[in-house]
Amino acid sequence: MPTKPAYLSFDPATRHVSLDPHEPAFVQSPYEAYAWLHANSPAFFWKEFGFWCLGGYDMVNGLLRDRRFGRQNPAGIPDSRGVDRDRSHLAAFDAIEANSMLELEPPVHTRLRTLVNRAFVSRQVERLRPRVEALANELIDRFEPGKPVDLLPAYAAPLPITIIAEMLGVPVAMGPQLLDWSHQMVAMYMHGRTRETEDTANRAAREFADFLRGYVAERRKQPGDDLLSLLISAQEDGQKLSEDELVSSTILLLNAGHEATVHQTGNAVRSVLAQGGDPRRFFTSPEATAAAVEECLRYDAPLHMFTRYAYQDIEVVPGVTIKQNEQIGLLLGMANRDPSAFAGPDVFTPERDDQKNVSFGAGIHFCIGAPLARLELQVSLKTLFERLPTLQFAEEPKFRDTYHFHGLERLSLRS
Repeated sequence: MPTKPAYLSFDPATRHVSLDPHEPAFVQSPYEAYAWLHANSPAFFWKEFGFWCLGGYDMVNGLLRDRRFGRQNPAGIPDSRGVDRDRSHLAAFDAIEANSMLELEPPVHTRLRTLVNRAFVSRQVERLRPRVEALANELIDRFEPGKPVDLLPAYAAPLPITIIAEMLGVPVAMGPQLLDWSHQMVAMYMHGRTRETEDTANRAAREFADFLRGYVAERRKQPGDDLLSLLISAQEDGQKLSEDELVSSTILLLNAGHEATVHQTGNAVRSVLAQGGDPRRFFTSPEATAAAVEECLRYDAPLHMFTRYAYQDIEVVPGVTIKQNEQIGLLLGMANRDPSAFAGPDVFTPERDDQKNVSFGAGIHFCIGAPLARLELQVSLKTLFERLPTLQFAEEPKFRDTYHFHGLERLSLRS
């Protein structure tokens, strides 16, 4: 039986858990708490968030696909501080959210996703493999020999932002600015945000949207062989994306096209190096490389909580009924370590035959960029370890205090 962490308190009568998501021990490794919760109450009311959370694999996988739950809040755009709080200072941010397919349900979600999806099917993405490989080698060539390198800004971040910028047809030189806007907007989803966080996110959303509107206007006049031009011209049953939908979809693709991949690249390199020995042994063939990437996704996922709203009263587990319009948290990182779903869940085992991680979600909101993320991870990890097989930690990696995202502050390595 796993030991209960000292920072976690649990009331068995109500299944209420008190667990500060900013607790340093939890930030650095949430898996001790997850293991105890799996053994004692995989469905629990997380007091710090104010809603029920579910971490069992079957629960999470099932509810991600359950159409009685959805991303779209019936009460309007969600506010973690309460439904009735003034949001007038978030007008630009809310305008982006209002047309984001991630926050919408059918039929609008279906139309948007169908229009955008054609660029992300596996056969389209596979054509990018030589470009990703060339870029990975180019970035490694820039490492200073004999000196420690922080892999996040030197490798993990520039690779996916360059690829998604090239796909969309926006200037690669804008990469650092796109990253800044993205980080500022994504901070809205983290626990304990402040008014300063909100003002910064709103400014970023306004600047990001203004930049894209100007760029869309150029592309309308001079279409190119890029995703932005494709989205402008794409039609489904005679319907096109509106200007607002186009801007929101592009921002979503830029943000999602790198944020989780950067975290996962860092987490994966950390996981592989922590196994000791020659890291190349995990990447001896395309099949082995794909299996290693899937295990990295399961073992230390980049996103640990995904929220949903109930569209009717639903008993999710015996004795726990979620009321209509209430929010729930689906704990992807916890589900990936469920001992009832995975043999030896806390052991890094790329060759496992029970690989079914939920790191990309499931159902209609399954990550649209999953084929691209998988390809980028396969190429970047294999290339890194083949080029630098003697990599080791220059300092102990530390995770950022950004639950429900889970990624490293820095990853200092040396050969």
